[in-house]
Amino acid sequence: MNRRESPEINAGSMADIAFLLLIFFLVTTTMEVDLGIPKRLPQKITDTDIELLDKNVLEIHINAKNEIMVEDVLISNVGEIKQLAIDFIDNGGGTDKNGNVCDWCKGRKAQNLSDHPDKAVITIKSSRNSSYATYISVQNEVLSAYTQLRNNLSANLYGKSFEVLLNEQKLSNNTILTDKVELIKNKYPQHLIEEDPIK
Repeated sequence: MNRRESPEINAGSMADIAFLLLIFFLVTTTMEVDLGIPKRLPQKITDTDIELLDKNVLEIHINAKNEIMVEDVLISNVGEIKQLAIDFIDNGGGTDKNGNVCDWCKGRKAQNLSDHPDKAVITIKSSRNSSYATYISVQNEVLSAYTQLRNNLSANLYGKSFEVLLNEQKLSNNTILTDKVELIKNKYPQHLIEEDPIK
């Protein structure tokens, strides 16, 4: 009787197949994306000597225990920041750098709050040990204050919210809508300073 040898499997192509499967899974799987705030950074300013009155700066601090202080006063709820920021920005207690009065401001014109939305600056300083979630929630409240002020002004001037106006402008690329959007942005400019974390 003849003995037959069993055929061997060529293992040379196994490595190629494994490599192709690896490439396939790398290409087709989705990666989890980190959450964050999309920002466009401003142009570099060479003249950094800007004089600000203390009343035109709203300071927000996040300490290592994730406690939030606005103007050195501890607040219990991050949701309070939005109204504090609105009161500060929309105060209208003075004039802008050109001497123009804020006739669209609805604030109470308090002497200890900002003179004009153009002069209102909000600074956010956090500890290195504070959580990213707390920092993002503070940032969201400040941005929400600007959004509400812009929406209110846009509704008064044009009968629609700023967000709707902005979406229409993006879709149509109409110069009239672009001018309206820029007007609202200029009336309530976002002056945010994110200071380096403290130890």
